[in-house]
Amino acid sequence: MSDFVLVGGAWHGAWCWKRVLPMLWSAGHRAFAVSLSGVGERAHLLSPAINLSTHITDVQAVIEAEELQGAILVGHSYAGLVITGVADRVHERLAALVYLDAVVPQPGESWASRNPPETQVERRAAIAATGVIAPAPASAFGLTGADAEWVNRRQTPQPGGVYDEPLNFDANRWAALPRHFISCIDPALPTVAASRQRVREQPGWQVRELATGHDAMVSAPTHLSAALLEIAGKA
Repeated sequence: MSDFVLVGGAWHGAWCWKRVLPMLWSAGHRAFAVSLSGVGERAHLLSPAINLSTHITDVQAVIEAEELQGAILVGHSYAGLVITGVADRVHERLAALVYLDAVVPQPGESWASRNPPETQVERRAAIAATGVIAPAPASAFGLTGADAEWVNRRQTPQPGGVYDEPLNFDANRWAALPRHFISCIDPALPTVAASRQRVREQPGWQVRELATGHDAMVSAPTHLSAALLEIAGKA
C-alpha cells in the first residue's frame, strides 16, 4: 500500500481529483487531495498574504498531520513548484515525486520565470489591479463539452502572491528522490514545453506520455490512475 498526496495546479482545488481518487482507493492505496490556500473550497481564505511558501506549507501540513511516511507526492502544472518545495522540507517522508504536466523548477526560479515576457507583463498587471490571476478557460487544457463546463464552473482565481516568489531549494537533496514526469501531449500545453525539454535533458527522470490534454485527471482519469499505480508498484 502507498500513500498518495495529490496537488492540483493553478485555479484548481481538490475537486479536480474526483475521478482519480476512487481508483487509487479501490486498488488499496490511501490518497489525499489537497486544496491550496485561496482556491477550491479554501477560496474564502484568499488574501494578498498567500504566496508560494504558503502553498508549500499547506501540503507539508497534510503530510505531517496524516503522519505519512514513504508518500508519493503528485503535483499538477503550477504545483510542480509546490511539490519541489515540499520535497526540500520533508524529503525523508517521501518515496517519489510525480510531476503531472508540471513546472520543473531550477533553484531560484519562480512560476513567472518560464512564462514569456508578454505573459509576465499581463499577469503582473492583473495582480496589481485585482490581486489575483483569473482562471484560464478549460478549453486551453484540451477540455470540451461537459468536462469543460465543470472545470470552468469550479475554477477560482489564483492568489497573485504566488507568481513571483522564487523557490530556493537544495537541488542535490531533491535529485536524490525518484522523479517521474507525466507529459500530456494531445493537445500539448505550450507553457509546459520548457519543463518537457528539461526532464529529457536532466538525468534521473522517468518520463511517461499520455495522449490527452493538460487536465489529465479530468480527461483521462483511468489512464492517469494506471500510471500512478505503476509508479507506486516501483516505489
